[in-house]
Amino acid sequence: MKNQRLGVFSGMGMVIANMIGAGVFLSTGFMAQDMNSQQILLAWFVGMLIAMTGAKAYSGLVQLVPQSGGEYRFLSTLIHPALGYFAGWASLLIGFSLPIAISALAAGAFASTLHAGVDMTPIAVLVILALTAAHAVGMRISITAQNALVAVKIMLVVGFIVAGLIFGSNAWPEWTPPNASEGFPVGSFMRNLFYVAFAFSGWNAAIYAASEFKNPKRDVPRAMILGSLVVGILYLFINWIFLANLTPEQSRIVFSYETDRITLGHLIMRNILGDTGAACMSIFAIIAFISSASAMTFLGPRVYAAMAQDGFLPTALKGKEGKPPVGAVVLQGAIALFLVLVYQLQQALSNAGAILTLFSALTVFSLFWICIKRTEYPRPAPLVLVAGGLFFVISAVMLYFGFSGSPVLNLWVGICALAALIGYFIAKRRMPCRDDQNSGT
Repeated sequence: MKNQRLGVFSGMGMVIANMIGAGVFLSTGFMAQDMNSQQILLAWFVGMLIAMTGAKAYSGLVQLVPQSGGEYRFLSTLIHPALGYFAGWASLLIGFSLPIAISALAAGAFASTLHAGVDMTPIAVLVILALTAAHAVGMRISITAQNALVAVKIMLVVGFIVAGLIFGSNAWPEWTPPNASEGFPVGSFMRNLFYVAFAFSGWNAAIYAASEFKNPKRDVPRAMILGSLVVGILYLFINWIFLANLTPEQSRIVFSYETDRITLGHLIMRNILGDTGAACMSIFAIIAFISSASAMTFLGPRVYAAMAQDGFLPTALKGKEGKPPVGAVVLQGAIALFLVLVYQLQQALSNAGAILTLFSALTVFSLFWICIKRTEYPRPAPLVLVAGGLFFVISAVMLYFGFSGSPVLNLWVGICALAALIGYFIAKRRMPCRDDQNSGT
């Protein structure tokens, strides 16, 4: 975009806003049923490690393909358009639309704690409609509003941490999970990492709008790495507060989130500061979740616009130079509205984490594909390859345990893959003259 360019701090804001959402305030409640406090903290540390190595690996990809579109653009250019097409559809349905729906519902849930009888669904609908309209108006308004929301979000998260550390317990938790296993629960640990992966999803946010940065090859990597580091540290503090102040029995409130409308953050503030503290937390959380949904509303349409430019989606979604891709923004908002009405929280968190992990791993794999098959590209730096290798191995182990322990997940991913491939070949038949030079074949 010529009229408004993004810099490192705006990119960091996108990363932070995308990462900090409903996931971190819910996931530990599920995890505490199978894992003790040490194992949970280790899982969040591993999540930070995965995000940091992923950000470093993606920084190598940005040097090769400094364009908007995220995993869709990388996979289409470096491996094959069919794989990129699948990743693009995953972004539309899971990577952005689902988290937008979850964050909007979380904002509604906190609003319902301020006034009895408030229904979170209409509030979620209003949030999505308002953000869709704001990000469809113009780039200057969109970026200014997003930066302001990120600044407020960081202040609120830091405020929550300070309150928890000062007024809450800081003794090492001695509780035992109700479903404890003998020894280290490897399978349970790896499956629960999908919750962590969902909470960390967004570490790669800056790549989706790479073309709109002043210097993509410099600014996008810095934004991803610095943003991931900041969020990882905040997550460790937040989860320490949860573990030190809540038992697994209390944490089970997340299983009835959709009826009781209380997250772990709300429970903490009520326990240490009473009803006034809980009300303040509700107000703060509403802003935080809206900020998260806003960042994803901004970034997601850049993927669909890139797909439209390549002929895989209707041309109405492409947008115009210097302006937001209005059609793509509206499409994403419509899907998020649908998901608000039909999703189930726990299954959504696990499935979304698995899909996001899968496509991030495939994207990082393209670094090694370049070394083997696409020798026309310069070889990535050794540190990038080391980070990519570590990220890929951890992701592969997670996926192994996730798919082996969940037949439903296997079926769900299989159906999505089949639908994406059918859609790809239909799109290809409708544009027979399309240049396939990036297919890698």
